[in-house]
Amino acid sequence: MNVITVNNLTKYYGKARGIIDVSFSVEEGEIFGFIGPNGAGKSTTIRLLLSLIYPTGGSAAIFGKDVWKFGTEIRKNIGYLPSEVFYYEGMKVIDLLKYSAGFYDGDFTERMHELAEYMELDLKRRIEDLSYGNKKKVGIVQGLLHNPKLLFLDEPTSGLDPLMQRKFFNLIREENRRGVTIFFSSHILGEVQRLCDRVGIIREGRIVEISDIRTLQENNYKKIRITAPDVEPDYFALPDVSNLHAENGTIKFFFKGDINTIVQKISGIRVKDVTIEEPTLEEIFMHYYER
Repeated sequence: MNVITVNNLTKYYGKARGIIDVSFSVEEGEIFGFIGPNGAGKSTTIRLLLSLIYPTGGSAAIFGKDVWKFGTEIRKNIGYLPSEVFYYEGMKVIDLLKYSAGFYDGDFTERMHELAEYMELDLKRRIEDLSYGNKKKVGIVQGLLHNPKLLFLDEPTSGLDPLMQRKFFNLIREENRRGVTIFFSSHILGEVQRLCDRVGIIREGRIVEISDIRTLQENNYKKIRITAPDVEPDYFALPDVSNLHAENGTIKFFFKGDINTIVQKISGIRVKDVTIEEPTLEEIFMHYYER
């Protein structure tokens, strides 16, 4: 079952591009990574799905319901951590969280205290006295306290120190284990690689790839390095080869296709060393942006 379904979603800000013909789906219970640099369209996509802004074209549904017709109803089961958090400065943390909890049916006092303790957040402090990292913790607790079925995380770890990032990832994994679907938007590729089942890569407002991470790394591409001082790089200029370059007698490239093709090509020359390995998500990502 798809929790999120997006078809040809488009948003222009006047003449400026937001996103163009974006289509994807997110299955119930998965952690879906959404990656791209700043300005690629990640936050625009999330704001559209939350019906905070309206599209220029296309459609989107969450829990099988149109996000703009049923936005108020849908948001009751959604948690959202924006990339930048802004709060009423004069409030205490506990008052802000109680105010937030008041928008949902139920008593979430115990849940609020559990999350605050886990995230090492002092509920008695005033918002204005908090560091950026602690304000981010407030956002994390706020997004989770009503036990949402779907969680949107937009650049969630900015401002958190490495130890708190680790605790946050453990918390997200635990939420996912109890059935929460997670839409994780980030430009930090290592985070996505550690946490997500599938990933969508967005470039200049358009989706350029959607795949599970293991397939991206194992089946689609191999990173090949060959040390052969007497061979010109053009020897490996094949249709399935990309990012081909040479330095100090070592030829490096990505290969996508039948690995036997490249093995046969290598067997025809004298080599000093050969390495064939899976590229990191970051290398795959840069490949899409350099193409």
